[in-house]
This record gives sequence, C-alpha cells and structure tokens, in this order.
Amino acid sequence: MNYFKLIPIFIFTSLCYSQSEENYYNIIDSVSENKIESNIKKLVSFGTRHTLSDTTSVTTGIGAARRWIKKSFENISSDCNNCLEVFYQKNYFIKNKRRLIKDVWINNVVAIQRGVVNPNRYIIMSGDIDSRVSDPNDYTSLSPGANDNASGMAGVIEAARVLSKYEFDNSIIYVGLSGEEQGLYGGAGLANFAKKNNWEIIGILNNDMIGNIEGVDGVIDNFSFRIFSEPTPANESEVSFRRRRFYGGEVDGNSRQLARYIHKTVRKYMPEMNPMMIYRLDRFGRGGHHRPFNDLGYAGVRIMEAHENYNRQHQDIRTENSIEYGDVISGVNFKYAKKLTAVNAINLASLGWSPKEPKNVKIGGAVKPSTKLKWEKPKNSKILGYKIYWRETTSPYWENSRFVGNINQFTLKGIVIDNYLFGVSSVGNNNQESVIVFPSEVFN
Repeated sequence: MNYFKLIPIFIFTSLCYSQSEENYYNIIDSVSENKIESNIKKLVSFGTRHTLSDTTSVTTGIGAARRWIKKSFENISSDCNNCLEVFYQKNYFIKNKRRLIKDVWINNVVAIQRGVVNPNRYIIMSGDIDSRVSDPNDYTSLSPGANDNASGMAGVIEAARVLSKYEFDNSIIYVGLSGEEQGLYGGAGLANFAKKNNWEIIGILNNDMIGNIEGVDGVIDNFSFRIFSEPTPANESEVSFRRRRFYGGEVDGNSRQLARYIHKTVRKYMPEMNPMMIYRLDRFGRGGHHRPFNDLGYAGVRIMEAHENYNRQHQDIRTENSIEYGDVISGVNFKYAKKLTAVNAINLASLGWSPKEPKNVKIGGAVKPSTKLKWEKPKNSKILGYKIYWRETTSPYWENSRFVGNINQFTLKGIVIDNYLFGVSSVGNNNQESVIVFPSEVFN
C-alpha cells in the first residue's frame, strides 16, 4: 500500500523537473541573434561613448546611448505589464590626474525585475556603456566600441527581453555600467549603492566583450568562453585568512563558487559550449566591472570570449602594415554573442529560481573516519532539502554529492576529511539549487 502512495509523488516531482528543464531550453531558443545584432549596431551608431563625451546630443555620445538603453528597458517593461523598475543610478566623480580630466556624473542604467519571494535578493547581469580609442583621455575621436562593449550591453538588453516573460523567486538586475574605461567608476557606484541599500546579492555576471571569435593568436573558436573569478573574497577577515592555512579553501571563495555554478549549468543545458574556468580575478594586469563588487565581498565573475583580438581593442581606427585596427562592427560575430547571451540568461534564470543558500556552514571530523557538516537553514525560503558536495583537493569541480533531506547536519561515514574539500547547497521545492557554500568554521 505504501508503494502505491509513493507513485503519485514521484510522478509529480518528475513532471515538475521536466517542466523546469523545458524552461531552460525555451530561454536558449528565445535569444535572438537578429535583435543582438540590431542592438550592437544601434550602440555603435552613437559614435564615441566615452565617459566624458557629449551628453546633450540626441544622436551621438554617451548621453544619447544611455537614454536609448533606458528607453529599451522601458519598452521591454511595457511589454511585460511594467515588470521592470527602470532608473538611472548616478554618482559624481572629481577629476584626477589619470583618466578623469574633468568632473563628471557617472550614470548607470538599471532595470530591476523584482522577485516574488525574495525581492531584496539579487542576481545581476552587467554590460558597459562606454568606449574609447588608444588615448584613454580622448573623448571626441570616433570609438565605435562594437565588441568592447556594445556586445555585452546588447546581451544585457536581450537577456532582459527574454527573461521578462518569466517570474522568478529572486530579483534580477540588468544594468548598463558607465565609466569602465576610466577606472571602473560605474561598478563602484552601483556596488556602494547596493551596500548602502542592504541588497542581498547572489552575484554579478559581468559581460565584457562577448562577440569576437577570431583571436590575435590566429585561433577561431565560436564555442569557447572564459569565466574569470577570484579565489577568495578581497575583504575577508584576518581570522578567515589564518583559518584557511590549516583547513583549506584557497580556491573556494564565493566568486569561485559562482563560477563553478555557471560552468555546471552551461555543461548541462548547452553541452556544445566550452566554458573555461580561469583562476584569476581578470586578465593579467587588467580589470573589469565585477571587481568593485568583489572589493566589497560580493560574488562576481567576468564572462567573455576565449580568444581576444588586441588589434580591435582600445585602438584608433587605422590600417598599418596591412593590419586593420579598431573596434568596428565587422569584428563582431553575432551568432557567438547570441550564445554567450544565452549562457547568461540560463544562469540568471537558474539563480533567479534558486533558494537561499545555507548559512554558517561548519565542518568537523579531525582524526576520525568520517566528516561532519552542519549549517543554519535560511529564513523565508522554500526548501526541499540540502545537498552535500565533496571533491578531491586538486579537482577544480565538485565531483561527488549526496542529497540529505531537510535537516541541518549530516555525517558522511567513511569519507576522511583530510582527503577532500566540502560544500553544502540548498535545494528548493522547485528542484532548483543554490550556489554551493564552503564551510567557514570548524566544530568538534
């Protein structure tokens, strides 16, 4: 008799899971290459979008560009019964000796799709509005910024269009950030705004150059892309730093866990893609708009093409020795930009549907043939249960997992703590999963 009582439950769970998977494939299929191409060409048409460029013209400069981006978000919102809250978030920055040669307002364009369960919990997708030529202080010469970073900004707008058709537990933010080329000013402004307003940030997916497939190294690749993530939080405490020396976690900060989450989601729903986990904050000696969030302890990664073409970045438009320089529209592969936009969209959706992660995860098991984990259950979240992960200490990805039910502690018998690294995630009633949390404390 009990067997027959279990059958409907199993069937219901399977149907829910299948419906969820279908949503992901529908999201991927809904991303439009034509719309991305149109958006990139529109952004390029504004000429230079340098942070210090014209703000009053209706056809050229960063002012015209950001007004068009805001209008694009508003049009999307109109189509989804005003599901987006669209506004400018701005900060005033004083000129300096390096790249701000005059005082300027840095204006970000923000669109919030409010979550129905956890409206103050956010996953963010960002692109950059601004562009530049060889001289970072030249704000009048033509700098189309087709790939850097009209591609990323176009992807943000398209992701908003596609995901506005769905409802999520958590809030999703789509944002165009300004001032990136002058010193990451837009990201710093929004990160501080988030902290001031007590936003609970799951993470930020910073998209900077997602349209080039032809590298300066001669490689042409339209399937690979990079996920940059720093190893541990930049603002971690001295206690955490000392603890890590004895208990591990050198590559298990919140940004690295977010990168693994993205890698796992892409491998599941877009297996044709090759996500490359890069164990760096950003390219060697360079920076992106996820960094200001990282500086405040928020999880953040950079998503971008695998093979860069430096001849098309930060260059005056010219031809020298038969080599064409400049970030022009001919250097953008729209089909590839569509793929990376879909990469973002499915991860925004997955994290948008995800439950709150477990809190204060602790681990124990020294000199014992087992490993103990315990955690605090998050408040106001629809939890089915929790999943424990473990992997060999040299492995970049989580290799093993066990669902342990809706409890707050568990002992993995026969798993020696010395030989593995561990983490815990929440699983929601909708079968969606949170980012994995690495233990932050030890108990006996």
